[in-house]
This record gives sequence, C-alpha cells and structure tokens, in this order.
Amino acid sequence: MDQPTEPLEGAPLIAPSTTDHPLYDTIVDACRTVYDPEIPVNIYELGLVYTVDIDTENAVRLVMTLTAPGCPVAGEMPGWLADAVSAVPGVKQVDVDLVWEPPWGMEMMSDEARLELGFM
Repeated sequence: MDQPTEPLEGAPLIAPSTTDHPLYDTIVDACRTVYDPEIPVNIYELGLVYTVDIDTENAVRLVMTLTAPGCPVAGEMPGWLADAVSAVPGVKQVDVDLVWEPPWGMEMMSDEARLELGFM
C-alpha cells in the first residue's frame, strides 16, 4: 500500500505538463475553449490550468485552480474542462483535480490574457 509522501524539498509546486505527447497541443486548444463566465479570457490563458499530464494510454489528468475559493462556478468549472478535453479524438479518459496550492495569482496569466484584461 502506497503511503502519501511529502513533496521533496525544492520540488516544483506545479507538476510539469507532458508537453512532448502528440495530443498535448490539441488538449491545450480544448482547454482554451473553457471560460470563466465573469472574465472574458479562457482559463488556460488565465493560468488556471496548472498541469496537463497525459499517460501512454492517452488518459489525461488535469490539475487546475480557480481565481478564488469562493468562485461562483467552483463546482462546475472542473466538469466543463473535463467535457472539453474528453471531446478530443484519442483521449481515453479525463480526470480533473481542483487544487488551491499554489494559490492563483495574476502573474500566472499569459501576456495575451493581461493584454485582453488591460493589465499591459
């Protein structure tokens, strides 16, 4: 039985994505179709999708956060993301983990998102 382990000192708070997988770009494009209803920028450019992990069987694990724990769509947005990525041809299954660490900050937004929201 596996025991939970503490993260290694110096390990990144956000796990790296599987950027070299052939489905990665298509999955990211699917993530870009999901919007927070209160912000006119997709959740990927907002920096809410922390990790896109794709295994050898094409099962996808997404790690995401929200702008704030009290976000009105907190219960719905992970499902919206799972639905968008599930529609990608070749994806076997999708699991979305909602996390609060590290907390989201405006520095996580892409330049595109900052420009759209008038922060640049």
